[in-house]
Amino acid sequence: MRYLPLAASLTLGMAVLAPLALADTAAPSSPVVVLKAAHIFDSVSGKLADNGVVVVQEGKIVAVGTNSAIPAGAKVIDLGNATLMAGMIDSHVHMDGEFSENWYKGFYEGVTRFPAEQSLYAAKYAKETLEAGFTSVRDVGSTDYIAVSLKHAIDAGVTEGPRMIVSNYAIGSTGGHADGQDLPPTVAPPYGPLQGVCNSPDECRAAVRYQMKYGAGVIKFMPSGGVLSLNDPVDVPELTQDEMNAIIGEAHTWHRKVAAHCHGDAAAKMAIQAGVDSIEHGTFLQDDTLKSMKDKGVYLVPTLYASYWVGQTADTYPPAIREKALKAAAQSQIMFQHAVKIGVPIAFGTDSAVEPHGTDAFEFELMVKNGMSPADALMAATAHAAQLLYGDHGQKNVDAPVGTLQAGKYADIVALPGDPLKDIKATEHPLFVMKGGVIYVGGK
Repeated sequence: MRYLPLAASLTLGMAVLAPLALADTAAPSSPVVVLKAAHIFDSVSGKLADNGVVVVQEGKIVAVGTNSAIPAGAKVIDLGNATLMAGMIDSHVHMDGEFSENWYKGFYEGVTRFPAEQSLYAAKYAKETLEAGFTSVRDVGSTDYIAVSLKHAIDAGVTEGPRMIVSNYAIGSTGGHADGQDLPPTVAPPYGPLQGVCNSPDECRAAVRYQMKYGAGVIKFMPSGGVLSLNDPVDVPELTQDEMNAIIGEAHTWHRKVAAHCHGDAAAKMAIQAGVDSIEHGTFLQDDTLKSMKDKGVYLVPTLYASYWVGQTADTYPPAIREKALKAAAQSQIMFQHAVKIGVPIAFGTDSAVEPHGTDAFEFELMVKNGMSPADALMAATAHAAQLLYGDHGQKNVDAPVGTLQAGKYADIVALPGDPLKDIKATEHPLFVMKGGVIYVGGK
């Protein structure tokens, strides 16, 4: 027996997974793995079906169905009372570090460790993220080219971790949230365009080009202030409109999407006017800005977990940061409730590094608590995140290689206990994780 891909059941927008078709032919040339579970989640339609089957060969999905016969000679992994779904995607992580509850200790470790040493920590964080069921991530800011080096090592099979799209240094103004060099200039030279710090449209174009030269697949910039930085107000614009236009225009010319760190509403309006692809955080966004995002197809990556975490740990920060953390924690979830009601496109993202790596799935609980349905939350971390991560600016209905259980896609698959539509906390305890046909958790 040999499997045949399901054409009818794998079209975009399908409502229910169809039975897997089988036919008698010669034996497959390489091992076939069949995954079975009580349920299967379709991240295109948001529907759950019973008796799921996914057939994998040579690192790709070759067929998906329900109530299906099994190809002869296949290795069958029966996951029991679980739900099969596409590997989850975190659209906002920082793999090059992890803040401790002692802000000063975390900051100075970040600037005093040698990059080679910090890369070992990054590999640890990547493995934790993958084992938590996140088979793809978008790294939106790292120093010393640690994230792009980690990506290369993962791609080469040297270390274990998710698929990565990286931005290298985030781009912003001198003294702003992107300017992480707070040491005296007599001790360490100030950052410039090579490290993402720019103070004119021309310098900002150069900063974009430097990041792309050294492997950036996405551009991250900081039009507004940040929470975990000492010197800048959280809600003020830190770049001019001309500088934002230069950053986004240059990135789009080179077919790179652009993510904007925006807590403040005024900065977000400027970034949207410049043509940005996603607003990260969005803490203080007003309804008119959210409506503009919906109209223009600009994604919100809410990072609710980060705001929650800094609120819970505010007493551990210096006073200037503590005040900002408490304000952000109070407002972030309210903004998200409005975004859901308005219908802003949302992609899952956590700001992992602010909180511990490998705990990304707590974001689901916060999303559901604040008005998003469990199905929509799962879609935000699969099909919708894949739409954001892949393809050029403005491209619609991107045929991303991940994010859905469809023939031809990478075999990035997770299994969650029970039914996550009834208990979203199931996302925090994956029973099975496969990336590219390789099993990393369960089923071995």
